[in-house]
Amino acid sequence: MSKKRSKKQKEDAHVDESWLLPYADLLTLLLALFIVLFAISSVDAQKFQALSKAFNATFEGGTGVLEFQTPPTPKEENLPAEDPTEKNVARDSGMDPSEKEGEKPLTEEQKQKIAHDADQQELLTVQQKVNAYMEENGIKDKLQTSLTDEGLLISIRDNVFFASGRADVRPEDIRLAKEISNLLVMDHPRNIIISGHTDNVPIRNAGFQSNWELSVMRAINFMKVILENNRLNPSMFSAKGFGEFKPVASNDTEEGKKKNRRVEILITPRTTTAENEEAGTKPSSEMKKAVKFYDE
Repeated sequence: MSKKRSKKQKEDAHVDESWLLPYADLLTLLLALFIVLFAISSVDAQKFQALSKAFNATFEGGTGVLEFQTPPTPKEENLPAEDPTEKNVARDSGMDPSEKEGEKPLTEEQKQKIAHDADQQELLTVQQKVNAYMEENGIKDKLQTSLTDEGLLISIRDNVFFASGRADVRPEDIRLAKEISNLLVMDHPRNIIISGHTDNVPIRNAGFQSNWELSVMRAINFMKVILENNRLNPSMFSAKGFGEFKPVASNDTEEGKKKNRRVEILITPRTTTAENEEAGTKPSSEMKKAVKFYDE
């Protein structure tokens, strides 16, 4: 009997503590759970607002939980509340809702003027580069530049590249033509029209039956030399021949005739690129005849 009593007392002295292990695990899990809940509750207001705007823009109409509004700042609290009906009217009319009252949107004419002014400024930069080259090489008497609404015009006297009555660029002038081609390299290519002009003195030789044919072939041959520059895009170039029909001076004097015998390079504005391309890339019937005659 005494043995049983002593054994029972010994068992009571060592209470089973195995329950502590699952209890500690449970506390650890609860701690992790509350940490996660705290992290989720700390929302980045700016990121959440951007996310809500993206979803509202996609699923437009009605209100939803993602239509999150940030608390107004003290300055914003003093501003009058925005009328949602005005925003809907502006949206239905195609007007930018961000445009404030009194700030009228730009008209098409104003937008075109801004684009035209920026375009002219870019052409002015090209003109300054060409003028600097002319000054450095002492050829201001052979080349002339002018900036108009039609674009940047570079005029070259015919005796710079061609012998009298001939359409081939002289070998000694090919280097100059290639240097001019480097001046036409631009970051954003433009349409370039090369045109040939003559005086009113009739011509008839083995190669050409008219000044028109001579002017066309001079423009084409000069363009061929220019396009040997691999940095130029041939699809942006076109050639024209006007003969004696677009003089810049009177043909009654020798000085006037010299000015009229010329090759011109017209760098067109971007605002009229489509028109210039359509007008410049379609050869006239007279030009086709001249090319055919020259090839024969």
